[in-house]
Amino acid sequence: MTQTYFVRPGGVLSGTLSVPGDKSISHRSIMLGAIAEGVTEVTGFLEGEDALATMNAFRAMGVLIEGPNQGRVTIHGVGKYGLKAPARPIDCGNSGTSMRLLSGLLAGQKFAVTLTGDDSLRRRPMARVAKPLQAMGARVETEPGGLPPVRLLPVSRLHGIHYDLPVASAQVKSAVLLAGLYAEGETSVTEQKPARDHTERMLVALGYPVESLGPTTRLSGKGVLRAVPIEVPADISSAAFFMVGASIAPGSDLTLRAVGINPTRTGIIDILRLMGADITLNNQRLAGGEPVADIRVRYAPLQGIVVPEALVPLAIDEFPILFVAAANATGQTVVTGAAELRVKESDRIRVMAEGLQGLAVDATPTSDGMIINGGRPVAGGTVDSHGDHRIAMSFAMAALRADGPITILDCANVATSFPGFSDLAIVAGLSLSAA
Repeated sequence: MTQTYFVRPGGVLSGTLSVPGDKSISHRSIMLGAIAEGVTEVTGFLEGEDALATMNAFRAMGVLIEGPNQGRVTIHGVGKYGLKAPARPIDCGNSGTSMRLLSGLLAGQKFAVTLTGDDSLRRRPMARVAKPLQAMGARVETEPGGLPPVRLLPVSRLHGIHYDLPVASAQVKSAVLLAGLYAEGETSVTEQKPARDHTERMLVALGYPVESLGPTTRLSGKGVLRAVPIEVPADISSAAFFMVGASIAPGSDLTLRAVGINPTRTGIIDILRLMGADITLNNQRLAGGEPVADIRVRYAPLQGIVVPEALVPLAIDEFPILFVAAANATGQTVVTGAAELRVKESDRIRVMAEGLQGLAVDATPTSDGMIINGGRPVAGGTVDSHGDHRIAMSFAMAALRADGPITILDCANVATSFPGFSDLAIVAGLSLSAA
């Protein structure tokens, strides 16, 4: 299946919108609800292909899951030791989160399982997960070069380890902690740079003892998860496209409802504010243990900046759209410390640089980031998203300040993270059609 976006230049983003539920939290609601004791009721679940891949994985392992129905899901938990061997390899689709977190959760099971995925996922590195799991006693096999499929063979037991994360990766951290649920003794992880803490927060919400002290998180394998209602906030990564769109389109005034503002995810807000964006957080509150707010964004002229490296891991998924913001900012924007972008659904440094250059933007890729000299008009043209959902949505927003139409190729994977993106973008004020 292929899809192409055609976006006419100009437009103003206004009104009040609700973007889909947080993808990271949706994944974890299924995973932890499935191994909890009791029935977990989830609201706000993201009905995108990535989260549905996780749901189907647990159905294949014998978990009864009702829904999704307008974001509502009911999970009949089987407890930590109630999963059953799937009849065939588990297809994770395009979801690296599914594959990496499932690798940890399934590493200590008494049955064998193979995790596979689409062509894009089979090119993504899994050795970074396999290595610490093997240190815990797991039998993990990958293809040469540490690539999927990932094969997990049954083991009699795992043992806890301490692991120093070599990269800021919530997926690796979560995989180790989830394996620790099945390990003898204590498992701990220390981060060099902060990564998302959704796994730890949800474990605590489900009554599992987790200790966090500075950069170190630890747990033991003796706890039990007990079902509680889980409310999934709107995804800040999805909101980011509209935040940047409203920031660069003169006359825009847009409010995004109930967006998760977990402090490990708010780098997008901090970076845009450093560039001069007009962003206010209203009605701040907690939803299911996660902080949320209504985010209001009004147009403001942006200035190029040197992005502080400390903010990079807090906005790693939002850099494609931040590169669009930089293209529309006066002066130079420099991003360093973002080498992780090269091993996402695409090489996001290379693909974004090529796309921006094709639209007459002065963008120079580096080994770990990009240098963008912005402020000149973005040209119309054709961009290949290389099947990367965030690339596709970013260039759709770029058309708000382009001097000609932008055609974006290979957009079908937008459904993996943001079902209904094109419809919502049109409601907000984007002149977009999909074919």
